Amino acid sequence: MKKMMPWLATMLLAITLIVVVVFVFMQGQNSKNDTHTAAASEPKKMTADEIVEVSSELGEIKTNLADTDHVIVVSFSFKLADVKAKEDFEKIKEIVVKPIIIQTLADTKSDELATAKGRILFNEKLTGLINEALPESNLSSTSFSSIVIATM
Repeated sequence: MKKMMPWLATMLLAITLIVVVVFVFMQGQNSKNDTHTAAASEPKKMTADEIVEVSSELGEIKTNLADTDHVIVVSFSFKLADVKAKEDFEKIKEIVVKPIIIQTLADTKSDELATAKGRILFNEKLTGLINEALPESNLSSTSFSSIVIATM
């Protein structure tokens, strides 16, 4: 029995190694297939008229940032899920959305908005906060229309 122990250990190790290699190979094949199906399931590009139909603008907002020696003047563009969502959004954007933006800006430092990555993160955060406050989560994206950060 002692003479067979090294052979059994070697066989188990070989089988385990083969299984791992097959598993890794199959994962690589699945990820290639997923990219093709993901590309096929992407929504079609919207025309300019369709974008206008589901977009809303919020004019100039002036407020202080978290670092009190900076002021921001900013305008936003919002893309909603459909025309009905846009109509509902238009009704409440001044009384619901604008205060959320002002509060979020009050917690944001100028350094966070100085880079493109920081602005993207801010817009994603803002989209999530606004969707939580809306009756239905129909806000697809938020983006800056204009932004000026000034030192006081």
